[in-house]
Amino acid sequence: MKTEIIETSGTEREIKIEIEADVVREAYQKVCQKYAKNAQIPGFRKGFAPVDVVRMRYKDDIQNEVLQQLLSKWVTQAIQESELHPLSEPQLHLENAENIKLNGSEPLSLHVHFDVMPEIPTPEYKGLEAIRRIKPLAEGETDRLIDERRQQAASLIPVENRASETGDTLLVDLEGTFVEPAEDQPISANDLEITLGDEMIEASFTDNLLGVKEEDEKEFTVAYPEDFTAPALAGKTVNYKAKIKSVGKLELPELDDEWAISLDEGYESLEDLKGKLTLDLESVSKADADARVRNDLIAKLIENHQFDVPNALIENQSRNLLNNFAQDMQQRGVDLNTVGDDFIQMIYGQMRDQAERDIRGAMLLEKVAELENVEVSPEEVATEIEQMAGYYRVSVEEIRKSLEKQGGDTNIANSLRTRKAVEAIVANANVSDGEWIDETAPKIEAEATETAEAVAEEKPEKKPKKKAAEKGKK
Repeated sequence: MKTEIIETSGTEREIKIEIEADVVREAYQKVCQKYAKNAQIPGFRKGFAPVDVVRMRYKDDIQNEVLQQLLSKWVTQAIQESELHPLSEPQLHLENAENIKLNGSEPLSLHVHFDVMPEIPTPEYKGLEAIRRIKPLAEGETDRLIDERRQQAASLIPVENRASETGDTLLVDLEGTFVEPAEDQPISANDLEITLGDEMIEASFTDNLLGVKEEDEKEFTVAYPEDFTAPALAGKTVNYKAKIKSVGKLELPELDDEWAISLDEGYESLEDLKGKLTLDLESVSKADADARVRNDLIAKLIENHQFDVPNALIENQSRNLLNNFAQDMQQRGVDLNTVGDDFIQMIYGQMRDQAERDIRGAMLLEKVAELENVEVSPEEVATEIEQMAGYYRVSVEEIRKSLEKQGGDTNIANSLRTRKAVEAIVANANVSDGEWIDETAPKIEAEATETAEAVAEEKPEKKPKKKAAEKGKK
């Protein structure tokens, strides 16, 4: 066998292969003998038909089997001898395929091509510059947080001897029928809380449910605008029947020391609660600032080191991003069957750009980890799993069981290795403090830098708290 390796690009290789005629002839004869031994041809006893007759009758089958034997053996051997490591399934092409001869009268020529990992340049990751900008707490932010805690602890007190007013909270059983389009599934919701006048509630509900009392029934129609926040309802008209089960008013707990202590979170007084919440908010702002610094540094690392990224890896990451996008759309109530091909192609093109940056970032971070001699111990992996169990509020065994479906401890070790590489970049960077600037970084850059850290790792997905489906439909 003769081979020639051709570097078609930084990430693609081609191997030209020529299998000698005598090797082809030997394989061809063995296959012909096999068919002749088992052939049942009219006019001949089984196994006694002339080989030439067998060759004519089973020409295509013999040719396919000869090719399968030759290619399976010699292509694999050629790749092994080349000491290359394909990232994708090798693509095979026979030369002169239409007039191929497998009787051994001439050698068999072909070529295969596949993606390989490129030579990654030694990254210059030391001395990168970034500015840490900590967002100051907005005026009244602590008070707003405390107010949210009071809202969560509020009690619904029934009102008597009057009809519902703005600010009241109704408990209703709701049935909705789509007027247009009529084929949509009806809406059904029991014990649904509706606070009249709340900005999160569609105004039509407030308008139609003012002035009702317990046990009243009210029927009304809502025409949702095309840009309504819930895609499942946008542009549709729904006829609702509401049965009022109770009319009440939310009563907030007193804003005093007793309430703060009752939270059972270690607060000694209302002032202690305010002080600790303020410290928590400040810690969050600092953590966000540090995260932006990391993202900025990784973005600069990616931009400063341009090299070819294997198409096989880009395609795989693009599919992952597109699947995540599709799942997100479904969760938002979008029927994917109604999405046009042009839109899908546009999104996929954006995903490919994103995927290329993701993969390049992951490769650079792995190179940094090599240069920093990063190691991850089994103890560090075990500690990380324990922390994950605490974060998701599940047992360590549940986390490990989930990880078994995603590569086990290897994914956790890769995650920690990547994290340490990022820490090394930050430790070797020139980071200065600057005033807060209220601006949003370009979305593609933010996504690229954040995803680069996670490309090689997967963690169990934290499930959001279940929300009432009915509230999402109003």
